[in-house]
Amino acid sequence: QVQLVESGGGLVQAGGSLRLFCAASGRTFSRYAMGWFRQAPGKEREFVAVISWSGSNTYYTDAVKGRFTISRDNAKNTVYLQMNSLKPEDTANYYCASDRSYTTVQLTPTYWGQGAQVTVSS
Repeated sequence: QVQLVESGGGLVQAGGSLRLFCAASGRTFSRYAMGWFRQAPGKEREFVAVISWSGSNTYYTDAVKGRFTISRDNAKNTVYLQMNSLKPEDTANYYCASDRSYTTVQLTPTYWGQGAQVTVSS
């Protein structure tokens, strides 16, 4: 069982930056691939970024490439999402997710956090 808790959301002006944190429970954190998803009001939840268990592989949806960076610290059981050059269309509830599989975590991850709201004003 893995429990995920997001933090770091908030309100920021367009062009600004935020850093999201996802703290994971359990001693096997380093064996899990980790992902970030987001859901805007009235829209379906969408994949944002993924990082492999070792941190050596990452992948991003086109909408955030060059602006967002996913990283992890296995010693701290934490994954991060650094968000720069934020746009109003980035406004959403951001969810952390995990799965043993790097591929599955991008589609149907096993574990989910409760979400952190990010609001970007124009």
